[in-house]
Amino acid sequence: MKAMKAADIKVMTVDQIDDEVLKLKKEQFNLRFQRATGQLENTARVRQVRRDIARLKTIARQKKAK
Repeated sequence: MKAMKAADIKVMTVDQIDDEVLKLKKEQFNLRFQRATGQLENTARVRQVRRDIARLKTIARQKKAK
């Protein structure tokens, strides 16, 4: 999967952003579990998911502040 771009996130509603954060949190949990059991193949995905979550939360906070 490709990293989310800020421009793509800005057109989403706050509810859509929250749903996406939940989805990514679940993926992050699964990736951590895979890493712990030695089954993780794409190690870069862990970092990508973490940054996508941060990007989503940042833009959600900016939208809520308006």
